[in-house]
Amino acid sequence: MNNDQIIIYQNPGNSTNIEVQLKDESVWLNQRQMSELFQKDSDTIGLHIRNIYNEGELEEKSTTEESSVVQEEGKRKVTRKVKKYNLDVIISVGYRVKSPGGTKFRIWANKVLKDYLVKGYAINEQKLKDQAEKFNELKQTVTLLSNVLRNKELSSEEATGLLNVITDYSYALDILDQYDHQALVLEGTTDQQLFVATYAEAMQAIKDLKDKFGGSTLFGNEKDDSFKGSIGTIYQSFSGVEFYPTIEEKAANLLYFVVKNHSFSDGNKRIAAYLFVWFLERNRVLYRVDGTKRIADNALVALTLMIAESKPEEKDIMVKVVVNLINSKN
Repeated sequence: MNNDQIIIYQNPGNSTNIEVQLKDESVWLNQRQMSELFQKDSDTIGLHIRNIYNEGELEEKSTTEESSVVQEEGKRKVTRKVKKYNLDVIISVGYRVKSPGGTKFRIWANKVLKDYLVKGYAINEQKLKDQAEKFNELKQTVTLLSNVLRNKELSSEEATGLLNVITDYSYALDILDQYDHQALVLEGTTDQQLFVATYAEAMQAIKDLKDKFGGSTLFGNEKDDSFKGSIGTIYQSFSGVEFYPTIEEKAANLLYFVVKNHSFSDGNKRIAAYLFVWFLERNRVLYRVDGTKRIADNALVALTLMIAESKPEEKDIMVKVVVNLINSKN
């Protein structure tokens, strides 16, 4: 399977055939194709797309692209600009029209993307050859990725996030090499803390998350006192020396503990990821000097899933990976 390839989707009833473009680790359709897929008129599809962007559900720039298409209009051949939308938009439109055909397409597209990921066509093969001596370090990450693929049907966003963890991993591979040789030193971290998280503030942040994005009645409902323990643990010290002295180490351990402790009846991974970025933002280290995020949304999703699937004995390596993906040197 090559990048920027056209593949044919045929629905199970054999009534719809659609040429689907596979590019940049996503599936792309134009408005007319979505109209055929969901069996809705093009104006309805266009209205849903506009609402998706107007409501801030997705960012238009990162989910669309334009291409030139030659069309026959009467006796003339005219070149028109056609906008295409990636799988995130397609799924969002599908949920709004609640089309059974759209659900079948989503399942098919997920399988196509998973095959694309597992077969490794999205990874720069030459780069892997150049880093052959790093194979042992890479195996640890691939094992974690495999656990995720076995246990969870990935959305386009999650699959892209997993790819980003690998393709942006050259710096972290060096860190893993140092770790294996007992020479790992965490660098580029931030010692000066502007904000100290308390249990009460963290619970308020979780309530704000639920109020803004909704959730089940069990979302954020504490099952025991383990969450309070997670907050306290990141500030533990001995003889005046903190176990996790930097902001990045505290944030990484907070992410790990909230995911692994399953403190809430519902929403543990969403809460963990939100508190992770909340903690970084309150300490003013979530963004680089140029305003970009230290960790991309998709990479955060991927890391959260990897932590959830990791074994207890892999805690140190998972925390170190997170720290080195968000420190100022990466």
